[in-house]
Amino acid sequence: MTVNSDGIDFLVKRDDWKQSRFVEAPLPELAPQQVLFRVDRFAFTANNISYAVAGDALGYWRFFQAPESWGRIPVMGYADVIRSTHPDVAEGTRCFGFYPMSRHLVIEPSAASASKIVDGAAHRKGISPAYNQYSPVKSDAIYHPEHEDALMVLRGLFLTSFLADDFIADEDYFGAKSVLISSASSKTSIALGHQVSRGGRATAIGLTSSRNLNFANKLGCYDRVFSYEEITSLDPSTSAVYVDMAGSGPIRRSIHRHFGNQLHYDCAIGATHWNDTDGSNQALPGPKPTFFFAPKQIQKRVADWCASGFQERVGEAWSVFRDFSDSWLQVKRGYGRDAVEKTYVNTLDGNTRPEHGHVLSLWDSA
Repeated sequence: MTVNSDGIDFLVKRDDWKQSRFVEAPLPELAPQQVLFRVDRFAFTANNISYAVAGDALGYWRFFQAPESWGRIPVMGYADVIRSTHPDVAEGTRCFGFYPMSRHLVIEPSAASASKIVDGAAHRKGISPAYNQYSPVKSDAIYHPEHEDALMVLRGLFLTSFLADDFIADEDYFGAKSVLISSASSKTSIALGHQVSRGGRATAIGLTSSRNLNFANKLGCYDRVFSYEEITSLDPSTSAVYVDMAGSGPIRRSIHRHFGNQLHYDCAIGATHWNDTDGSNQALPGPKPTFFFAPKQIQKRVADWCASGFQERVGEAWSVFRDFSDSWLQVKRGYGRDAVEKTYVNTLDGNTRPEHGHVLSLWDSA
């Protein structure tokens, strides 16, 4: 198989995400038991900025090796095996999974089957297994070639929301009647609002900026939508769970102070407002914010339902959500360095439109 030798990585400064650069490198010679992916396309959303925010705390910077003080942000996408010295991984295998914003990736499979390939590289040890798996499309129950773009943009976000809804629903919504969801125009929040509304056991309330209020209202996945300035107009006597996709200190304080003891749980997930996270959670009325770690819920449900039962439930819910997303999601493809850098900067600065789903490639054309 012919391989283009031009390797390119997009790097960001780990302590200053506004600094980024491209680095070129020749492709390495493969050692035994290694696999070389050609990264085809990947999605980039505000959720990927959250990976940078939690890069050290949750190990996201460890996914892919980078020069000292620099990092490679993980993204979800599709890649093809173009070289393999592993007997159980065939060249031409196309996989969904976590990749760097690069043209290529070398992995060292510790396990390989028709349904999954697991990267066992030393620098990824200790990372949750869910992040180290690559799914061959031929055995992927929810894969459809015509839906690749939607899968890249929404699949990972949807799974996080499916698991978050499953977690709070399993706790009977902590006795609350409503679920407050910040950053309501973000795709992860949209998926969560859709799941909560579909379940019908609690009221889904979206919270968003005034700029995105109209968009969030039109979606139809929330029972009600309010701007952040309208939080104090909500009924403080109604019990609530807060699912924080924004990571904003001022928004969290406003919710805790307004609802007090009627706020039964604070579930921290995202950081779309990454530049507004002042970390001052001390002396907040109500519950202590608790970070939600999706892989832990996966482990619980695989134990409860078995792996096939878990995949069946996710697949059924995904099918419904993907059909719903056809009404609002607009995929925007971009190729080459300029497109990648522009999308990264615009997303970091909060200058992307919520209905747009960016699918990128560091190759100059499809």
